[in-house]
Amino acid sequence: MKIIPAVDIKAGKCVRLSQGKADQETVYGNDPVEMADHWDEEGASRIHVVDLDGAFQGHPVNVEIIKNIIHQSSVDIQIGGGIRTLEHIETYIKSGAFQVILGTIAQQDPQFVEEACKRFPGRITIGIDAKNGLVAVKGWVEVSTEKATDLAKRLESLGVSGFIFTDISRDGMLQGPNLTSIREFAESTSLPVIASGGVSRLEDISNLLELVACGVSGVIIGKALYDKTLAFRDALSLTQKHAG
Repeated sequence: MKIIPAVDIKAGKCVRLSQGKADQETVYGNDPVEMADHWDEEGASRIHVVDLDGAFQGHPVNVEIIKNIIHQSSVDIQIGGGIRTLEHIETYIKSGAFQVILGTIAQQDPQFVEEACKRFPGRITIGIDAKNGLVAVKGWVEVSTEKATDLAKRLESLGVSGFIFTDISRDGMLQGPNLTSIREFAESTSLPVIASGGVSRLEDISNLLELVACGVSGVIIGKALYDKTLAFRDALSLTQKHAG
């Protein structure tokens, strides 16, 4: 299971939000590129980069910063936030992104997802964010009536490489991941699932490792790393022991 540090960018800075709320942010650094370099040096094999301005505005905003992160990093970079056209995807893929994450557009336009997967095979991941089991879109501002598990079933045959599942109620709250909802989601699809939201301590990693058999292939960690309630190298060591 991969331990994937998160670098969330808002107004050019590295921030974390609580439950995805734009007005509840904590700034952890003025240089997202420097922050990504830090996780690279710590031993991450992949970094999760989100353009929060892009997510809220519906189109990429911090593109140059993200390009700099890709160019300076020696590890895989997966990118999300406001990516809703083939041109947006192409910009990031050509810049060297490992994976491009589609969120809102995936629920609204499955045909677009299918086209993106054909044009960029193996490079499209779907981010499904849920609140009480229902899909949230547009930077988590709106909650739909569709179940996250139903959306996964609807999209998995279109050629996507996997899913990132986030339980909004736990994100940035350091309350531990919602293991029940993660298991339910992972069991609803045959594709690999990266879990996100709520990880706060090493015990949470141990609990998530028990879901590897269900298809959980990684976990994205943000606030816990920045608030130092969890050390990246401790989490990495634990997963390496489990794999061994």
